[in-house]
Amino acid sequence: MSAAPLEVKGLSAGYGPTRVIEDVSFSVPAGSRLAVLGRNGMGKTSLFATLAGQTRRYAGEIRVGGRDISGERSAARALLGLGYVPQTRDVFPTLTVEENLFVGLKNRPKDAIQEAYDMFPRLKERRKNLGSQLSGGEQQMLSTARSILGQPTVLLLDEPLEGLAPVICEELMAAFSRLAQSGDMTILLVEQRIQSALDFADNVIVLERGRIAWSGTPAALSADHVAVERFLGVGGLH
Repeated sequence: MSAAPLEVKGLSAGYGPTRVIEDVSFSVPAGSRLAVLGRNGMGKTSLFATLAGQTRRYAGEIRVGGRDISGERSAARALLGLGYVPQTRDVFPTLTVEENLFVGLKNRPKDAIQEAYDMFPRLKERRKNLGSQLSGGEQQMLSTARSILGQPTVLLLDEPLEGLAPVICEELMAAFSRLAQSGDMTILLVEQRIQSALDFADNVIVLERGRIAWSGTPAALSADHVAVERFLGVGGLH
């Protein structure tokens, strides 16, 4: 498994007749990290849902590793290398941790779940617990690990730190960094903890009303105080 580039060209999408994403174009080189930032309600989650095939696409292309996946259903996109960890986590509450992980294996042998336990040892300790018995941080670890067991080449992480304690956030971000450094995945991150996202990313796009309003490096965004205040609603970054 090796990381694949992601290319998005002229993408417009939404829900029913309502357009949320308008003419969005960007590319993410294989193995790199992109942070997708913006205030609440500006289309970040809708963009990820569109990449994963969960909205109505009106125009544009989505390519993973050079292959156009725009017309594929969500399940097919997953098989073609697109991993998606949604904001809702979507852990199966009545299955054990181990059973949740088996779902993510697809056609891989069952002993491959050791990869999940190596990444998050806490999951091995909780392997017989039901999904409903896990803390929010443990559910996020489980959702992430389940997606990674499918060996995606492009991974979408939608607000993985939301509502979690700082120590859990640090543990998750360290795991995401190890994944990125392995060269096996291209990673896109939506995150409200702006500094955590900038510390992680190689490049940044900022959404405003479903369009890209700013793009560049984390250092450039940190230095652009006008853009930070206008598009992110904060006075400054450190």
